[in-house]
Amino acid sequence: MEKRKEWYFEYEIEHNRPGLLGDISSLLGMLLINIVTINGVEDSRRGLLLLCKEKEQIDRLKSILDTMETIKVTKLRRPKLRDRLAVRHGRYIQSDVDDKKTFRFVRDELGLLVDFMAELYKKKGHKLIGIRGMPRVGKTESIVAASVCANKRWLFVSSTLLKQTVRSQLIKDEYDESNLFIIDGIVSTKRANEKHWQLVREVMRMPSIKVVEHPDIFVQHTEYTLDDFDYIIELRSNEDEEITYQAMEKPMFSKDDGFSMFDF
Repeated sequence: MEKRKEWYFEYEIEHNRPGLLGDISSLLGMLLINIVTINGVEDSRRGLLLLCKEKEQIDRLKSILDTMETIKVTKLRRPKLRDRLAVRHGRYIQSDVDDKKTFRFVRDELGLLVDFMAELYKKKGHKLIGIRGMPRVGKTESIVAASVCANKRWLFVSSTLLKQTVRSQLIKDEYDESNLFIIDGIVSTKRANEKHWQLVREVMRMPSIKVVEHPDIFVQHTEYTLDDFDYIIELRSNEDEEITYQAMEKPMFSKDDGFSMFDF
């Protein structure tokens, strides 16, 4: 028995009228195409995840939709990650026009951000993710929440979430490629010693997921570049907030600061 495949169908409403969605649903039913999920996607657009056996069914659907004056088909394709999340959350992830690997979020989109990162975490093998944002905007909390959603064990190589954490070694069971490693670029830079950087390089060579907070600072003080990152995520309190590093680059720790159990 041939396995049914998913398709993403998105349309823009040109002339809204009662019963429009019912007409489209009836059309899909006549073509033996099932609706998996449906949701509004940004203003006057609606997105649907569809399920069918044959591509010919989709081709027939497209030819009929092109004759309808009430809607404009904007997407009809095999679903991408952004499509699935758009249907799930009712909004699209915003990406940079010039840099397609940079994705932008604001604080009231934390649910969408966590879901997006969790999907990235589920992919096997090496993946390097950078996340930019001002202090206390929710970067680390989002990283950890996404780890929980993806059923991943997370490990701080450097962080300020609870106390200042700078590790110089891992214990045996932490050398697991399925673990997720979190590095704070500013903390590592300000508290760096050679043992810590040896560990950072060791972690970076592992075929696992690595998330680097403040990647711009991280690449300034290492041999890595932004080109090494697979994804860059920007998180802001609001759309107009500027991400700057002047305040964050000031001395972060005094001699009286507490150390975590991982300071070796």
